[in-house]
Amino acid sequence: MADRLPAAAGLPELPARLDGLLAEAAAAHPDRTALAGVGRPLDYAALDRRVSEVAAALDRLPEGAPPGGTVAVASVLHPDFAVAYYAVARAGRVVAVVNPLLREEELVHVLGLCEARVLFADAALDRRLAAVRERLPALRRVVLMAGTSEDAPGDAPGDRLTLDGLAGQRPDPVRNGAAPGDVACVQFTSGTTGRPKGVRLTHRNLVVNAAQIAQAHRLDGGSVTVNHLPTFHPMHLNSAVRAGATQVLCAAPEPSAAVAAADEHGATHLYSLPVRLARLAAGPAPDGPSLRTVARIASGGSALPPAAARRLTERFGVPVFQGYGLAETSPLTHSDDPDHPVHGSVGRPVAGTECRVVDVDTRAVLPPGAVGEVQLRGPQVMKGYLGGPDGTGLEPDGWLTTGDVGRVDEEGRLFLVDRLKDVFKCDNFLVAPSEVEQALLRHPLVREAVVVDLPDGFGGAVAGALVVLRPPAGAPAGASAGGAAEVPAGALPEVLAEVLAEVNEGLPYYQQVRYAEAVDGIPRSGNGKIQRRVLRDALAARTADGRPPLPLTERSAMSAPLFTVVNTFTLKRGEDAEEFERRFLEHVRWMRAQEGFHSHQAVRRADAPGVYVNLGWWTSAEDFQKVLASEVFQRHAAEFHEIVDVDADPSMGAVRVDGGTVPTEGRPFVLVEYFTVTGDAAEFERAFRAYAQAAARGAGFGHTDLARSLFKRPGGWTAATWWGSEEACREARSGPEYAAVLAQAEVEPVVAAPVAGNRADRAVAV
Repeated sequence: MADRLPAAAGLPELPARLDGLLAEAAAAHPDRTALAGVGRPLDYAALDRRVSEVAAALDRLPEGAPPGGTVAVASVLHPDFAVAYYAVARAGRVVAVVNPLLREEELVHVLGLCEARVLFADAALDRRLAAVRERLPALRRVVLMAGTSEDAPGDAPGDRLTLDGLAGQRPDPVRNGAAPGDVACVQFTSGTTGRPKGVRLTHRNLVVNAAQIAQAHRLDGGSVTVNHLPTFHPMHLNSAVRAGATQVLCAAPEPSAAVAAADEHGATHLYSLPVRLARLAAGPAPDGPSLRTVARIASGGSALPPAAARRLTERFGVPVFQGYGLAETSPLTHSDDPDHPVHGSVGRPVAGTECRVVDVDTRAVLPPGAVGEVQLRGPQVMKGYLGGPDGTGLEPDGWLTTGDVGRVDEEGRLFLVDRLKDVFKCDNFLVAPSEVEQALLRHPLVREAVVVDLPDGFGGAVAGALVVLRPPAGAPAGASAGGAAEVPAGALPEVLAEVLAEVNEGLPYYQQVRYAEAVDGIPRSGNGKIQRRVLRDALAARTADGRPPLPLTERSAMSAPLFTVVNTFTLKRGEDAEEFERRFLEHVRWMRAQEGFHSHQAVRRADAPGVYVNLGWWTSAEDFQKVLASEVFQRHAAEFHEIVDVDADPSMGAVRVDGGTVPTEGRPFVLVEYFTVTGDAAEFERAFRAYAQAAARGAGFGHTDLARSLFKRPGGWTAATWWGSEEACREARSGPEYAAVLAQAEVEPVVAAPVAGNRADRAVAV
């Protein structure tokens, strides 16, 4: 077997095996600190020696995994993870990287899936494992590692060994015949079903990706990186070792702790999660020196809001860049320029990597700027999923379909738009709603539940839920805990709170339900399916500004209706304006009587008198779809199409703010604004709400509605604002609050004249 991988794709010659990264770094820089910050510091020579000792001991274990067998490693941020990770590879076994925060059922699944014979675990995980150990017949041995410097294990209980004990044994040479294309590591990820899948990564995958990352992130022997993540990810370990860099581990979750660690160790790079960096950007400036030596801040795992990236750069004078990748790609495929990042982008492909965007339906390759599904190909792409033949999960020509929606600009930068699947990330952990739903359904008081992701205010997401509760034991027959009269209304929050407390106790923190509403039933589409995205947007609208939850039966009281349709009517002949308005008003009178209709506002553009814009609000997309399918609606639509062209933009109500009463004398000044968000979407909505609330405190403001396009205009919002005068509008839009809106979006303002409207309780008849 060759000892080196040949130079290719812009990369130099590389070690043929994963543990060769460490062997080369130890030979070149034996006295340089490899790991510091948690536990005792280790230089490269000491780290390499401990790895060889543990590898030899693992090879001698009579009940251990055979060559090519699987050994699992699960540890929080601690040097013992690095020792065990490379030791398994050096012993010629496959290392399965397991999230140390998993609960019992998930541990059974992942350890059983990879058929781990030996598990390196910290004491906390070992205690959780005890309850399900009999369900893992393949697992023969547990080796205890230290979780932190305070809880390092001493003598191992029962049949447990300790990593320190293994490291104290003689480092006999281990015969390792692994080839570059052999599987070196299994990592787990969640798919559309929510059950973790095992990703088979080869020695070549991991070694090449380590070099790709080191090159893209400008890592070398003089680099000192701060790892401020909740767990040890091989990406940061392998790339630092490849560069011969020093890695400082910061296990404390507070952003200020990462700043202090960077200053203490003279760090050049700070790696952290978007949610932590967003908190650092939003919080007060740290006291004393801050990031005095850091040259680059890197965010990964999920999207960092561009506004937070800009604030960090302004505060610390350090560029903030992002990357992109998946467990299936070892993981990194993209990195923005560390010195000149473009906020909102995850950058260009790393060396030797191809990226393309394809049409979601036809699978045709799309040109730059078009939005579609992202596909990837390169030397870091997995060998396949565990349990299937090589290539499982890949296209025949090696492309990986990611399930992410994005666009590539003319310069090759990738911009991610959305996720096709329902899974989401909390901190850096992927959360499958179906798993959380199953946990809720195991509670005796839960009859139905649906879980969705909600923005947490710092760029990540948390679990929100709609829950249908069963009657408590002893309740009258037919009683419902979801809101029936037999259950006191005041008791409902307490019942739901008790359910959540019990369910959350059995979930890792990133899966815990942070917001829930008790409802009589889960809304479904006409064919009985749950439309998770619609429910998510509805729940997010009610939690966006801290309002208390509202039962779905009280939709009419909401300040932002659930579903919005922005219709643009363009006259085919200018002389038909009067006839169109007559037909439109007749149609509106019928629509107002339909179930689910909330309100509407119709205006005529001043710059194009042949163009009308109507915003119609509905309590749900399902209500609108039912009306859309009716015979009367179809007849009205056919009559409209005789004289107008119709462009419908299904949207979601985002912001609704009321001010003073629209003047009854004279005609109100109406402004329709078409926004295209160029910054962070959540920050844009917050800025618009702040602008509207400030305007409402002044004179001359009537009301405004902002709606987000769901399909027609990705990144597009439409606002309709009614003013008492043009002067009041101009004054409000010249203030700092509106400047904050424009910092996140481009706008096309259109002056309009009212045609008809009955906006909720603020009716305007003209």
